Amino acid sequence: MIRVSTKRYGQFCGLARALDLVGDRWSLLIVRELLVGPARYSDLRAGLPGIATNLLARRLRELEGHGVLERRLSPDAVVYALTDFGHGLREPVEALVRWSTPLMAAGRGDDAFHASWLLVALRALLRRPASGGPACVEIEVDGEVITIHAATDELSVTLGPSAAAQARLASDAATVLGLAAGHVRVADAIRTARHFEGAPEALETIFGRA
Repeated sequence: MIRVSTKRYGQFCGLARALDLVGDRWSLLIVRELLVGPARYSDLRAGLPGIATNLLARRLRELEGHGVLERRLSPDAVVYALTDFGHGLREPVEALVRWSTPLMAAGRGDDAFHASWLLVALRALLRRPASGGPACVEIEVDGEVITIHAATDELSVTLGPSAAAQARLASDAATVLGLAAGHVRVADAIRTARHFEGAPEALETIFGRA
């Protein structure tokens, strides 16, 4: 059951009512973490640098009360996971990622970074390839590997390597985001990469702009 927030804008507007539930600081970042998959409390703490433990606990209680997430018993721990209602936030979160593209142009600076955040961004930014057939590439950033697999009718982005990878690019987060947003050419990304091996055509299939 979805509970109405006690902290309300008091407006008969879908945006206002959505913000009643997920507009507090850290709430959408918790959703971002859970869009990757269910997570333990300690995983959420690690993925949300800067949040106080008591504030994280409070936000989790609030989001659970609103029906956005739920606690599940896994074989070795209690994990937090999005409900079906919470998974409905994928589209607006990914839309915000796309909207933020100009804000990312300044680079990382001193900001914290986790590879899982890049996974969410790549899912939001990448288009399905218009031509070129299936392709599978590995992207390594800060020692973490993300696999992107493109087929005729779908594109998946997952954490971890793949034996099916046709190319592997080791680079920085800003370059990979630029590739996905269409601001960095594949040839330039390969030229400035820390390491590249495999078929450039596979990168073109996934990152080339139609």
